[in-house]
Order: sequence, then structure tokens, then C-alpha cells
Amino acid sequence: MPPNTTATTGDKPGKSGRKKGRKARIVVLVLVLAVIGGIAFGAYWSISTVRASFPQTKGSITLQGLSGPVTVKRDGYGIPQIYASTDADLFMAQGYVQAQDRFYEMDVRRHMTSGRLSEMFGKGQVKNDEFLRTLGWDRVAKEEYDTKLSDSTKKYLQAYAKGVNAYLAGKDGKDISLEYAALGFTNDYKPEQWTPVDSVSWLKAMAWDLRGNMQDEIDRALMTSRLGPQQIKDLYPDYPYSRNKAIVQEGQYDELTKTFEQSGSTSGSGTSTATSGTTTSSSTGSALTSQLAGLYNVLDNVPTAVGVNGQGIGSNSWVVGGAHTITGKPLLANDPHLSASLPSVWYQMGLHCTTVSSKCQYDVTGYTFAGMPGVIIGHNADIAWGMTNSGVDVTDLYLEKLSGDGYLYDGKVKPFTTREETIKVAGGASKKIVVRQTADGMPLLSDRDDELVQVGKKATVDTAAPDRGDGYGIALRWTALDPGTTMDAVFAIDKAADWSEFRDAAAQFDVPSQNLIYADTKNHIGYTLPGKIPTRSSGDDGSIPAPGWDSKYKWTGYIKQAELPYEYDPKRGYIVTANQAVVDKDKYPYTLTTDWGYGTRSQRITDLIESKIKDGGKISTDDMRQMQMDNSSEIAKLLVPKLLKINLDDKNVREAQKLLEGWDYTQDSDSAAAAYFNAVWRNILKLAFGNKLPKELRVKGQCLWVDKIDSTGPVDDDTKVRECGERDADQAQPDGGDRWFEVVRTLMNQPNSDWWKTPAGVGDRIKATNMNQLFERAMIDARWELTAKLGKDIDTWSWGRLHRLFLKNQTLGTDGPSILQYVLNRGPWKLSGGEATVNATGWNAAGGYGVVWVPSMRMVVNLDDLDKSKWINLTGASGHAFNAHYTDQTGKWADGELLPWSFTDKAVDKSTSDTLVLKP
Repeated sequence: MPPNTTATTGDKPGKSGRKKGRKARIVVLVLVLAVIGGIAFGAYWSISTVRASFPQTKGSITLQGLSGPVTVKRDGYGIPQIYASTDADLFMAQGYVQAQDRFYEMDVRRHMTSGRLSEMFGKGQVKNDEFLRTLGWDRVAKEEYDTKLSDSTKKYLQAYAKGVNAYLAGKDGKDISLEYAALGFTNDYKPEQWTPVDSVSWLKAMAWDLRGNMQDEIDRALMTSRLGPQQIKDLYPDYPYSRNKAIVQEGQYDELTKTFEQSGSTSGSGTSTATSGTTTSSSTGSALTSQLAGLYNVLDNVPTAVGVNGQGIGSNSWVVGGAHTITGKPLLANDPHLSASLPSVWYQMGLHCTTVSSKCQYDVTGYTFAGMPGVIIGHNADIAWGMTNSGVDVTDLYLEKLSGDGYLYDGKVKPFTTREETIKVAGGASKKIVVRQTADGMPLLSDRDDELVQVGKKATVDTAAPDRGDGYGIALRWTALDPGTTMDAVFAIDKAADWSEFRDAAAQFDVPSQNLIYADTKNHIGYTLPGKIPTRSSGDDGSIPAPGWDSKYKWTGYIKQAELPYEYDPKRGYIVTANQAVVDKDKYPYTLTTDWGYGTRSQRITDLIESKIKDGGKISTDDMRQMQMDNSSEIAKLLVPKLLKINLDDKNVREAQKLLEGWDYTQDSDSAAAAYFNAVWRNILKLAFGNKLPKELRVKGQCLWVDKIDSTGPVDDDTKVRECGERDADQAQPDGGDRWFEVVRTLMNQPNSDWWKTPAGVGDRIKATNMNQLFERAMIDARWELTAKLGKDIDTWSWGRLHRLFLKNQTLGTDGPSILQYVLNRGPWKLSGGEATVNATGWNAAGGYGVVWVPSMRMVVNLDDLDKSKWINLTGASGHAFNAHYTDQTGKWADGELLPWSFTDKAVDKSTSDTLVLKP
């Protein structure tokens, strides 16, 4: 039954604001381009059509299923605070309100997680759906819901779904969002009822985006076609433990290590002397190169869930104990770095029981995901918490030897388990596919691409591998393909009151594994690493694809939760997590990964904290905010002194070089020096490394004459072939992240290394034979690159003119008609910050200077007075274009501002602009 609306008060349409965008990961078939003419389309989008889907935020609405009235209070930014008398009412209201603002986003996400995008967008999504059906996220989510989750969690999921469906009742697509109105021109798609499994599936998509080192695993294997073992090792240097500190320095892993040392046990440790994947195993050989190149292309097309893609993406979080703060209580900061999306992946919200009791247990506020109940990051009345991706290795790729209808395993052929999937296609015929899995539940990813199958049949491998028979396939082992309890963990964390309850709750957060930081009102701080983390046999560190036909490469188990690292009230008085190593490798018996972030951001944050607290200094909430906005370039500090010593003949290049004199290495948007330095850095990477990488890693369309290679490697007869790159610009290498900082830092001690040598350039450009000559050529190339992009007059240069952020609607804002893109997209914004800075407005050095990932939100929690906490979102509360809250936070976010974050009843009432009552 549709809800009975007893008052109708909607938000007023806002101005379009500044436009913004970034390449969206969901590629949509242009459904309406050929149907809609510009004039007719423009006429259709009247004010009434645009406003039709705006949420009612005042008055009252009757919702069947509520046991009592629920109040929804929104502040001036449209951020809702919900007040209810029972848990079920609270989460039902959460579903209703999120659907009001974000249902189209929720609907697209659930179609992505279930491999049903073709039902909305047509045949252009079939390949993606095939791959997503092969992974089977929704199947695992259903099993998780049926067999793993607690009764209370199921109750909350059901209540949330009931709220979403109450919103949908009686509405046509155009009443929900203008995107549905656009789809309606060529597609009769109608939104379905929401289910609890739709919410649980979202966790699988989130885990996929945060799955660890699969990209590095693929890249290292691809490099073997052009680079030798030592060269690959050069590009994956060891983590600098002595310079960039690990997260856990005083934690409980010391006791665990002593136990292992005393017993002499290394069982299941997975530790090895492997050189971080610098060679492929003898049994995999060159089969991987073509196989994995094809697999990369399939993976790259899979839509992202929380907006993660590309190497170098990370997050910051840190907590400072009361001994070092002005208030005498902890301060906690968090800013996850994700690729930009419109609307933002985050949704700000408060969930409050009018009286906290056994029947209504929650009083929590923070950042949620539209489509999932509860709060993911935030605080309640007693504790605060933040997250960064741990990066632990929870995925392995296996090369499988196919034989008939089965695969080889320890000398015997084992049958695949199979299932048939039917993919429905809007405007077209359905397609059936067969998914094959190994006995361990590993899906055969290579089945999803015809080219991969053919390559597997033709691939050559080293003699240690079995005969190819029907070919080689690629299978995936991943912790998230097993049912888990992360949804239980979300609700348990939301109501945890102290460190013990928080740790118990976090232990249920099995995938994705995250760094969790903690603070409470009783002046304690902590860190814990939860997650389902596999152990491997000795000699296998998970850094390269493994031979599936040999059982010794099978996972041996999982690290016990009691043996995972944590810290509580460390003597130093603060904890920093920014994707660096969790523990020192010499002090912990398990290998968590070989592919940590290299600690540039974490060490900078540590240095900023240390500089504030030395000699008894104290840190304020605004100090935490300013740290989040730190733009200092660590690679510039290393390189600029060298660059200033280079003698340049061209006066125009010398003029650019002088920009670096006296520069403080701060990458402000109006800085000409930052623009020139980053151009030099980009050209150093291109000359020294990029032009020497295989085509599978280089930018699509970037063509070079390179040495010919065959199945044995480079042909040593001076034969050159023209070879063009194959990767999207924002995914190519070298991306310029802090791994490359470490590569260059190490090689600067080898000024005559072959990496610094280049072939003759075009015209009179320098042929570099050493580091200084390559730096000189990079400075020249950078000068003329910026002349072309920004003009000859360096007084007009600025980093922000190069480093711009665009926001694009995740579907029709990318591939829809131009008029629709104009309606849905926003930008640009000229941003400060850069790659591997604390203010991590990331860019890919191989592809250009545009912003490709950002701090997707920022928050600082004040545990002394929670109402003095601060927060900001990348966009706004609303997913409706032209709503006042579509991008109303973005300008402040770009300027580094934070908004007041009300929590107590008094503070919320003071900040409330609109009040809506949901009646039973």
C-alpha cells in the first residue's frame, strides 16, 4: 500500500553550482542518444519533472509497519538525524530516508553486485554481468544471510528493506529520479522491491574494491615479458621499515613472536625469501603474460563499488591521546581516499534511540553507505572509530591446467562444479552462461573472455608445467567468496561502549580486512587489525600467481583473530594508519602481504604530530584538520636540490627551473612551482621507466618503437617493432605513487644505472646516459609540455590549472546524451594536494595531471565534546541533480573546510532546518 502523505513540503531546487567529474567506472550503453533530440529533451526536463523526485523533508508521512512515530531532522545541508523508539523503527526509517535521497544509486549498485546491469542498461553491460555472475557475490551474500548472520542482524536488514519499499510504493520511475525518466525513453525498466540480501551483497562489492594486491600480482607477471628478475625487483623495492614506521610498534604481536621463536614454529607462516614476485614460478612461465593481460582488461571493466581503482589509492586515519591534546581527551581523524563519484559513496546520518534500552540500543552518527543499514565510520556516545584499508593479501590467482571437463590437481583430473546463469538484457535476448568452479570454490575467471580461452590453448609454459591439453585457465581464491559476518560487525561496533566490546565486534569484521582505529571518552586509544587473512605454505608469499595443479600452493588456513596485531594506549600517545606496513616483518611470524603502501603519508602525519607535541605542545581539532590538508611533496624534497644543480642552456627552461628556488614543496593550487615540479616528475618517470614497460602497462594509444620479443624474451638482433599501450590513462604505470618514490630514491644512489639511460630522442633532444642527463631532459620536456598546456608565460602557471577535479554521475553522466551529462555532472574544481601527500588528491603520472582519487570525506571527532566534532562529504546528501544538496559540500571540501557535526539532542535541535515525522 502506498504511504499516505498528509503534508507535502519538498526542498527547493538549488543552483547547479560548479561542475565536476571523473571517468566513471560503470560504462553504460547509450540508451537514449539516438532517440532524444536536444530540443525535445530540453523541453521535457521542465522544473516540475526535475522537482518530482525531490524528497519530502517537512510535515508528516504515514508508513505502514512502524510501531511508533519516527522523527527525521535535517540540518541546512540536508543531513538527516533519525529518532525512533525501537531498533526496527530506526532502521526502517533509515531505509526510507536513504531511498528518498539516493535510491537510483542504490538500485544501480544492487544490479552491479548481482550481475544484472544489463537489465537496466542493455547489451553493453553483458560482459560485466558475465564476470560478476562468475564471482557470484549475490549467491555468497544469500548464503551469508541464510547461515551466518545473527537473528538481530536479519531483523535490522528486514526493517531496512521494509523502509526502502515503503518509499517505492506507488511511485513511477520519474517520481524516484530523473535518471529513471531518462531511461524510460527506451527502456521499460521498473525498480523492484528491495531485499535484505541486496544490502549484504554490497559488502561483497566493497570487499572486492579493497581486496589487496591482485593488481600488483598481475603487473609483476606482465612485466616478465620485457624485464628480468632484478629489474622487476628494482620496481618493487623493500618496504623502508627504518624510515617509515609500521602501524603497530608497541603492540601484542611481540608476545606472539616470542612464543613462536621459543617453539621454533613456522607452520603456515607463509614467510619466504622470495623477492616480492620478481620472478614467475617455473611452472607458470610465459602462459601468464597473455592470460593476465586479458584478465586485467576484464577486471578493469568491472564497475567499482566504493570507488576504488588504481594503485596508490589509500586512506588516512590517526588518533591522538588526551595527554597531547588541548582538551585532555582524544582526537580522531579519518579521510578514506577513493575515486571521485557523484553522488559521493558516503552518506552522512545520525541514528538515535529516543531512550537507549534493550529494545532500542543505538545512538550513533557518522558515514553510512546508501543501501546498507547502520553506520560504517563515526562515533556513538562512548567511542569513535575510523578505517583505512589494510592491504593484506586475501586474494590469489591460480593458473589451472584444463583437461576435458576438469582440471589437474596433484596428478589427477578433478571435475569442475558448474552452474548455469541467465542474463536478461534490456531491449535484447537473454544470454546463458556456464560458471565453473574448483572444489575449493574458486571460479574460473578465464571462462568469461573468449580471448583468454584461446590464449590458454596456445600458451607456452616452462617444462616443469604439465602438458597444456585443452589449455590453461585462471582461477581466483578470495576470502570474500566464503560466507562471513561483517554485517554483524557493523551493528556490534555501532553500539560498542569500550575497547573490549569494540575488539569483540571488530573480530566479526572478516572481509574486507581494515585497519581500525579507536578512541573513547574515558581517554583510551587503540588499533586493531581484524579480518580473515589466509596463511600459505612455506615458500609461497602470495605475491605472484601460483600453479593450481600443485597442492602445496593451497592455502593452509587463516590467522587466528587472537594472533592479529593490535595496540592499546601506546606510550607514544598516538597511532597513525595510512596504508603503511602493519608490523615490522622481523617481529611478526606471519606474512600479511608483500605489497604495503610505502609509508610516505603515514610518516608525514607522524612527523606533523611529533612537531606539534614536542616540548609539551598540544593538538587541537583544527590542528587535525590542517594536518588533513597538508600538501607537502616528499618526492620534491628529495629531487628539487638535485634539479637545481643541473646546468641548462635554454633560457626558457632556466626560467622554469628558477620556480623551484625557495619553493617550500607545498602543492597549493595556485603554485607555479608545484605545476613545474610535477611535470618534471612525470617526465622523469616516463623516460626512466614508462617507456621501458610492456604495452600491457602503458597508456592506451601511447606508441613506441621497441625491441622485438618472442616466447623466449627480447630478440637480440636490433629488430624494432611499433607497440602501443593498452591501459586506460588512470590505470597505467608508472602511476607516480610512493612505490615510485622509493624506486627513484634507491636508484639515485646508482647514477649510472641502466634505468637512467634512454635512446636518442626526437630532433635535438638529449640521449641520456646517466641520471643527471635524464633529469635535464625531463626538465626540458616539462617546460615545453606546460608551455603547450598552460602557455609560455610562467607567471600564468598554477598547479590547479592542471590538477582539476570533475564529478560525473556514475552512469548516464558518463555515456548519456550531452544534454543529460550537462544536467547530471559538475566541475571542475582546481585542487591543491597531490600524489602520496596527506591531502591525497591523487593523479596518475602516466596518464596526466587530472584528479583521479580524493579524500572522499574528512572527519575529526572530539572525544571531550562530541558536538565539537567536524565532518565534510565530497558531494552532498542528495543524489538528485539540481537539489540544493547535490554538491553543496563540495566547495567547502575543496577549500579544506569542515562542517559542524551535531550529536546531542540540544545540538541537533539547534542545527535543524527541516523536520519530518514518519507516522505508523
